[in-house]
Amino acid sequence: MSQSDTLHALVPDLRAICGDDGVLTDTAQRRTYESDGITYHAELPGVVVLPTTPEQVAGVVRLCAEHGVPFVPRGSGTGLSAGALPRADGVLIVTSRMRRIIEIDIPNERAVVEPGVFNLDVTRAAAPHGYYYAPDPSSQQVCSVGGNIAENSGGAHCLKYGFTVNHVTGLQIVTPQGELVELGGKAADAPGYDLIGAFIGSEGTLGIATRITVRLLRSPQKVRTLLAAFDGMDAGGRAVSAVIGAGVLPAAIEMMDALAIEAAEAAVACRYPEGAGAVLIVELDGPAAEVDSQFEQVTRLCRDEGAFELRSADDPAERTTIWKGRKSAFAAVGRISPAYIVQDGVVPRTALGEVLGRIAALSAESGIRVANVFHAGDGNLHPLVLFDDAEPGAGDRAEAVSAAILDLCIEAGGSITGEHGVGVDKVCHMPDMFGPDDLAAMDRFRRAFDPQGIANPEKLLPTPRLCGERPGARKGVHPLVASGEAELF
Repeated sequence: MSQSDTLHALVPDLRAICGDDGVLTDTAQRRTYESDGITYHAELPGVVVLPTTPEQVAGVVRLCAEHGVPFVPRGSGTGLSAGALPRADGVLIVTSRMRRIIEIDIPNERAVVEPGVFNLDVTRAAAPHGYYYAPDPSSQQVCSVGGNIAENSGGAHCLKYGFTVNHVTGLQIVTPQGELVELGGKAADAPGYDLIGAFIGSEGTLGIATRITVRLLRSPQKVRTLLAAFDGMDAGGRAVSAVIGAGVLPAAIEMMDALAIEAAEAAVACRYPEGAGAVLIVELDGPAAEVDSQFEQVTRLCRDEGAFELRSADDPAERTTIWKGRKSAFAAVGRISPAYIVQDGVVPRTALGEVLGRIAALSAESGIRVANVFHAGDGNLHPLVLFDDAEPGAGDRAEAVSAAILDLCIEAGGSITGEHGVGVDKVCHMPDMFGPDDLAAMDRFRRAFDPQGIANPEKLLPTPRLCGERPGARKGVHPLVASGEAELF
């Protein structure tokens, strides 16, 4: 029996588990799920299921395991690495209907949620009690906590508060064999190996999170936000170094260049200072006296580095206005370019100026515009590579620039991803960062969870099919990976 016949034969069993409305086989309905936020990677899923309980997820995965059918987990579909790219020969398991906030436990400062809960809804549920959930991706209004678990998402405030992994104390997961397993709980730490830390950021290759216990933080006494406008990125970069060098740890330091500002103005009319070559957003939170003192210090440092206009905001409405342009930046670029690639790399903060200069040189040499939006405090770059997909060859040139930016990040001692994950989009860059022994060790760990190799296959770790045989595959694929001699598939 062919794989497609096997998949077709499973549909009645899938309907028995998830109900008729929880299984999609119609082509038009399945087309909705063919990609995540990166639309240039697309594949029509074989079957789409929408479970509503952990037991249904376990039942679907168990059925896949029994028949050797691959499955791909998917949350809200806002990912930016094609980590939830479906398979034509597999089952796409969409957790978007699992949206219950099960518990807000204030005495223990915890929330227990299902994977389909929107990130921002956790904070909304905790806010009346004086608490909030710290991880805040720019897509937090629509991205799911389950997706944040898969990608170890960060956000603007990860400089001070860390990533998703720093805020999860317990997980209920469905293993690739279809077992429901509990990892951790409400306690601050659990004995033994850090399986929660290993699972978070595994991009669905170790299973599916079906219930998540997160840490809630008490809302700060005071929050103040500063917008500083500079003539160019160099001056803004010096201001970032000055702030961090002075021993101030802001909740967030974000920077946008002139092209990103232009896009934001076109999309949301954020009204950033006219003529700015760069804007810096610095947010401070904590005890009121400390915030006020640090705010004066940061203001002075920005002015010393050449800020020609400074704006401050104390109340939530004013702060929302300042953040409006930054939070909308990715989508806003669509106003000034027919198509673009969202990149995500990390460099040491001290290398920011050099790397940004080399990105500008790449842009000038290639004729491909690059808008820069980034978490300046921890060196997490988000270059947006702009191109016209109607122009022959423009897409290839843009991808070459995008790949070269990742090479620059690695050369500077950084990483190919800060928070978007590897997925399919960057999988062929993994050998640029890791040797064959490292990749083989990662694969052995993955196989300890998934010996059949059915959990989101061909994501995160390179395979010959993706990186050795694909026309125009990116450079840097290690010979052992290309030949299949290492245990990577």
